[in-house]
Amino acid sequence: MKLNLERPVVFFDLETTGLDVAQDHIVELCYIKLFPNGNRESKSMRIKPVDASGNQVHIPEKTTAIHGITDDDVADCPTFRDIAPELQATLADSDLAGYNSNHFDIPLLVEEFLRLGINIELRDKRFVDVCVIFKKMEQRTLSAAYKFYCKKNLENAHSALADTEATIDVLEAQLDMYADTLKNDISSLAEMSVTGRNIDFASRIVLNDQNVEVFNFGKYKGQPVKEVFRRDPGYYSWIMQGDFPLNTKQVVNRIKMS
Repeated sequence: MKLNLERPVVFFDLETTGLDVAQDHIVELCYIKLFPNGNRESKSMRIKPVDASGNQVHIPEKTTAIHGITDDDVADCPTFRDIAPELQATLADSDLAGYNSNHFDIPLLVEEFLRLGINIELRDKRFVDVCVIFKKMEQRTLSAAYKFYCKKNLENAHSALADTEATIDVLEAQLDMYADTLKNDISSLAEMSVTGRNIDFASRIVLNDQNVEVFNFGKYKGQPVKEVFRRDPGYYSWIMQGDFPLNTKQVVNRIKMS
């Protein structure tokens, strides 16, 4: 079953230097943009990871062992700063989708933009996470999902392009298999992809049952953010100076100033 689209949706996948949203960088990005008229456009790019001073960031050997990308492979590639304007334009009119994207790919993508001082606007977008839908339905990995739904083995796993193509195939197969359960529209699929009530992409700040913003980590876990800042003003400074994602700091600052 093909996706029923009201506006474009960008499926994307990242390969990175590691799994720390606050510290790691993108080394490969692939996207496939689907349009309501059935057209699609795709692009796959290698990206040289650099720090704030512009120095190339090392890709750990244990990470290279997973996706096969080395420092030499990306040494002459554009940086995220180079591709940011084009990527921002591509995403501007689209919803976003991927595999485990709500938990990792979207937070890291936002972080890369924020490192450049670009506050990419995502509040009007819907996020479809095929991994979340899959886990709610079958509790498997992407390779298993591809084999289960598409009856084929996933070749070149951990290649961004192969993983992105497989993610589209899996979602379309999910729509066929769960036709009585899943609605074929991005709003419903995005709702199905939600796993929590996070305010920031790293889920450090969440809404409680009373729709109050509370900490989801540390010694004040479960306590209202604004109340904690009134009692312990130094906690705000600790977060803003600490090793937290920029998006988390942005949300914390907004709450404090509201």
